[in-house]
Amino acid sequence: MTRTCIIFNPTARGDKAASFRAQLDSLSVRYTLRPTDAAGAARRMAREAVQEGFEVIVAAGGDGTVNEVVNGISDHPDGWVRASLGILPLGTVNVFAKELGIPADISGALALLREGHLSERDLPLAEFSTSAGIERRCFVQLAGAGLDSRAIARVRWNLKKRLGPLAYVIAGLGALRENTSPIQVASAEKQMEGGLILIGKGRYYGGRYILFPQAVPDDGYLEVVVYPRVGLAQLAGFGFGWLAGNLHRFTGAVRWKTRAVTLSCRANMPFELEGDNVGDLPVTFRSAGRRMRVWGVRT
Repeated sequence: MTRTCIIFNPTARGDKAASFRAQLDSLSVRYTLRPTDAAGAARRMAREAVQEGFEVIVAAGGDGTVNEVVNGISDHPDGWVRASLGILPLGTVNVFAKELGIPADISGALALLREGHLSERDLPLAEFSTSAGIERRCFVQLAGAGLDSRAIARVRWNLKKRLGPLAYVIAGLGALRENTSPIQVASAEKQMEGGLILIGKGRYYGGRYILFPQAVPDDGYLEVVVYPRVGLAQLAGFGFGWLAGNLHRFTGAVRWKTRAVTLSCRANMPFELEGDNVGDLPVTFRSAGRRMRVWGVRT
């Protein structure tokens, strides 16, 4: 039987997480279960799971937990040769799980670990400076800076757990009132400025909203979306675009595909990966040629 390790966040809230915790005793017969005990612990546990010979390493949590586990597997030089990724979606939005067609119910998600399709996808990375030096961090679905990263900085944990995705909308409205410098965007194909920049490797943003229609999981490119201005008019245009089935139609967004793009800003500006702020600009996002293996639904 395939050796499988499930790394889960015991602080996850909501019906799905409660249902998962109720199944832990029965799951322990088939899987090795490891609860996280601190922020960043999932990354260390995933790296250790590779070293211990687990063939499937499962992230049980939200997109942030998935990002930690992906980076933990990537920390091992042979991580993606030795192991593959599984996902049990317990988080608030679970965008990457939706991208893979993973069911929201835990039983269905567990079934994919036995009966699903194993695919290879590009594994892009963000490269940025910290007080300890240059850091490189992988992401699988989304990166960005500007209005969304400023909204993430304003979201409070208790509000997020109570309101779900609506908490980000409220935080975004608050972020609109801030005066900020534009972000410089530079790639081999184009250079421009914007108030919101999103980098996609998958199609979805914020749920099942197709923000990156040209994104291909294994073509070696990232899709860049730049909103030159962000304000109530652009948010209204975003809403009209959602109703019309084309999120970009009324926003003035500029889109292109690239292998690498650098974001910088004259003022302090955070950037996010998978919905969590992880550092500050400047940052370079690149499709680095590395692949991950992940369980999902055959498309």
